[in-house]
Amino acid sequence: MVKSTMQNLRVRLQKSGKTYYYFDAGGKPRKEIPLGSDYVLAVRKWTELSAQHASTAPAVNFIEVIDIYEKVELPKLAKSTQATHRSDMKHLREFFGKPSPAPLEEIKPSHIRTLLKWKAAQPTTANRLKRLFSTIFNFARGEGYTDKENPTKGITGFELGRREVDITEQVYQAVWAEGDEPLRDAMDLAEVIGQRPGDVLRLTEHDIKDGLLNIKQGKTRAKVRIRIEGKLETVLARIKARKERYRLWSSSLAVNKRGMPLSKQVLRGMFETAREAAAVKAEAGKNKALAAEIRAMWFYDLRAKAADDTAEVLGEQAAADLLGHDSVQTTKNHYLRRGLIVGPSK
Repeated sequence: MVKSTMQNLRVRLQKSGKTYYYFDAGGKPRKEIPLGSDYVLAVRKWTELSAQHASTAPAVNFIEVIDIYEKVELPKLAKSTQATHRSDMKHLREFFGKPSPAPLEEIKPSHIRTLLKWKAAQPTTANRLKRLFSTIFNFARGEGYTDKENPTKGITGFELGRREVDITEQVYQAVWAEGDEPLRDAMDLAEVIGQRPGDVLRLTEHDIKDGLLNIKQGKTRAKVRIRIEGKLETVLARIKARKERYRLWSSSLAVNKRGMPLSKQVLRGMFETAREAAAVKAEAGKNKALAAEIRAMWFYDLRAKAADDTAEVLGEQAAADLLGHDSVQTTKNHYLRRGLIVGPSK
């Protein structure tokens, strides 16, 4: 079939050498309307049919596009990203679906600005909604649902300050001491390998090969191989010894008191309980500053602690390598929180 630059015009060269033209009316099964072999007459008919088709074709709304994106593209993403997107899609459906679904062609930059204002009290969420809208709109453009420019263009989100919480060894040990064995093992594992909580929980004994801990990150698919030595070797040996005490066996490295894999929800509950117990103990010891630092700690901050600990000894590039970043700048922008160690001027 000969390609045409005119939308919905199909050109076919027959074996006889004669060229025939057709109007692609779409639909399932696909319907093509013959326009004949005379190019001039075919173009006239094409013009008439294009006008009719444009006036009768139903307008696609954004809610329909979200539904299609969710079925087609979402399954390709990491499970944690899928969960975040599904949560954000609820907000987008609420904003663009009430009182009636917003036609794709009628969404303007001003609507994106209103979306941001709608979630101004939650700036991180607002920025995330804007990014997801842009992704879905670009998907719609690629699928031919619209030729309109992405309405997020030129609309800036909220400027967010980077997280500056630095987990000192004192804070870490205070929380660690209040945890039971499963939490202590999970914390130590996360601290020495510098991976996201979800990646820590996914690790199994099968990821240990030839003296290396092999990691494939769920979010970015980056691969990292960490030598099993030092504290990591100690932690893995301790985990193995604890697992041997249980009747039930799982290949997971992070397991509960029965030997079964830890879930995110259980890990979060264990961590929050230990964190609060540590903060209360600090307050009882008249150390309110330490209590505040303890309560500010997230489990996710252990990734930043690993980056800082590594950078102080081996440099920023080593920290970036451990975290699976292609760019040192990414590590510096989001994870290195302590600053460089320098000498005095004199």
